[in-house]
Amino acid sequence: MPEFIWKGVNRKGLKVKGELDADNITIARQILERQGVTIKSLKPRPKDLLEYIPALQEKVKEKDLVLFTRQFSTMIDAGLPIIQCLEILRDQTENRAFRRVLKQIKKDVEEGATFSESLRKHPKVFDQLFVNLVAAGEAGGILDVTLTRLAAYLEKVAALKKKVKGAMTYPAIVVSIAVIVIAVILIYVIPVFAGLFRDAGAALPAMTQAVISLSDFTKNYFHWMILGGILLAFLFSRFRKTKAGRNITDRMALRLPVFGLLIKKVALARVTRTLGTMLGSGVPILESMDLVAATAGNSVIERAIRDAQQAVSEGKTLAEPLQDSGIFPPMVIHMVSVGEATGALDAMLGKVADFYDEEVDATVEALTSLLEPMLIVFLGVTIGGLLVAMYMPIFQLADVVSRGS
Repeated sequence: MPEFIWKGVNRKGLKVKGELDADNITIARQILERQGVTIKSLKPRPKDLLEYIPALQEKVKEKDLVLFTRQFSTMIDAGLPIIQCLEILRDQTENRAFRRVLKQIKKDVEEGATFSESLRKHPKVFDQLFVNLVAAGEAGGILDVTLTRLAAYLEKVAALKKKVKGAMTYPAIVVSIAVIVIAVILIYVIPVFAGLFRDAGAALPAMTQAVISLSDFTKNYFHWMILGGILLAFLFSRFRKTKAGRNITDRMALRLPVFGLLIKKVALARVTRTLGTMLGSGVPILESMDLVAATAGNSVIERAIRDAQQAVSEGKTLAEPLQDSGIFPPMVIHMVSVGEATGALDAMLGKVADFYDEEVDATVEALTSLLEPMLIVFLGVTIGGLLVAMYMPIFQLADVVSRGS
């Protein structure tokens, strides 16, 4: 359906403007006139050039989805009809891609589809977890409660990602700048010193000669080094996409010092919160575990959850196979066992997730505190070492001159 941009004056004499969906401009004009708008301008919305290039089209970001879910849950809880909620949220969102998605969802709901069926048509925006929770809420007549839980879940997950990204950003920036500075020194600065030393004809210290050799190698093969790095990254990416490659790299990631512990805690927080949210929303445990395994983010933990799912389907409790996996800590096993015994598994999993959120906070702070001195030492040893190596012959020459005088 075409979109039109309009400007006009309402019944109160105030200037108003907006966008309107209509089959043609005549119908759009009639709709506005029925609303009491004196039209000053009405024309089709021009297409953005980027809309013709899929790779450059605006994406629906995680923060857009979180905000939509929270506002939608509030409106549903207040008793507004779904179609009206979608219309309000579509008009106020600034993301054009998300606006088009909401427009299509609203159209599908108006034509008789359920809300979850409409969401399922947009898997790039609404994943299986989101759709299944909404479907469970619709089936149980508790869509408002489910959406509130879903909004809280998405906010917690987004906050967790932000913490981890924040912890990784600082060292990544520092190391990147250090590599650039070292490359500039090796390619442009050291060759100048090397030329002076060769003209002087003096014997160079071993450390200085090693740095000059490294500079010559970097200068001559710099482009090949970049291509080699790109090739290695590409090959690693392809290897990571294979089942064996993912298993190997995920297992190695869990064994990394400090970082491995952080990865495990983040995965446990995500798994327990996702499972708790789905069970609390009425999704059957086997279906919940299937989706939780797919969103675990680590193949080792995913395999442990799928093994547990198989065991539960055979009549065992959830705590037993989780304990046998050797992946889940005793505290998680105990909380799950208590939750199963008391019939409050979703609440227990939520508490476990809150605990690991706090653990991630503590680990990130410890990691940041540990990385700062390590980065300082790294910068001092590399850049300082290069400068010392270049000044050693100058110091020797000055010592010879002072002795001769």
